[in-house]
Amino acid sequence: MTENTPLTESPDSSAAGKTTPRWQRRPDARPEEILRAAMQTFVERGFAATKLEEVAARAGVSKGTLYLYFSNKEELFRSAVQESILPHIQSGEQRIAGFQGSPLVLLREAYERWAAVVTDPLMGGLCKLVVTEAANFPEVAVFYFEQVIKRTRALFASILQRCMAAGEIRDLPIDLAVREITAPILFAVMWRQSMSQHDDKPLDVPAYLDFHFNTLLQGWRTDIKPDSHTGPQK
Repeated sequence: MTENTPLTESPDSSAAGKTTPRWQRRPDARPEEILRAAMQTFVERGFAATKLEEVAARAGVSKGTLYLYFSNKEELFRSAVQESILPHIQSGEQRIAGFQGSPLVLLREAYERWAAVVTDPLMGGLCKLVVTEAANFPEVAVFYFEQVIKRTRALFASILQRCMAAGEIRDLPIDLAVREITAPILFAVMWRQSMSQHDDKPLDVPAYLDFHFNTLLQGWRTDIKPDSHTGPQK
């Protein structure tokens, strides 16, 4: 049984001839514990190398118990994504629907929130897993693309359209603008998950992402001339 496993005390085992364990896992905690264990194992070992018995052992349950909730590894992966990432996307969609104020403020807020989500080590590891194993497991990649990437693109596209409608940024090709604003986040994720441990000049991810966002706005905002800049003249 793993550390931090939710537990509940059963009746005194002495009354039952010590055949009933003193501590038992709460049944309603099992799916959550399994999904957490699955996320950690997928990130550490990759989709192909992850074995359901390893996930079960990490969650402190038998493999048979795991199969009560998830029929196969792909279903387990889908559920892990749905429980870990989709709530953040849903929260962002709700925030956009109810937001009143400058769309540019909303754009920065959405950018910072999404960056914080996907640069988290566990979430970032999941993103790297999908990128590196997409060719070998296309069904997993398609699921992630439809549920995470497309919805994230739609979220940012909606905000950018508001910014243009309000006259806060110039008219832009939406698809390219969305890719441009999210590209450095993906780079930061991949760098953290690969070469950062060998970098003698560690990347300050929040500072890097803030710099990129401000640089984009220099070219996008309507109140700044496209050829203006604050850097030194060459």
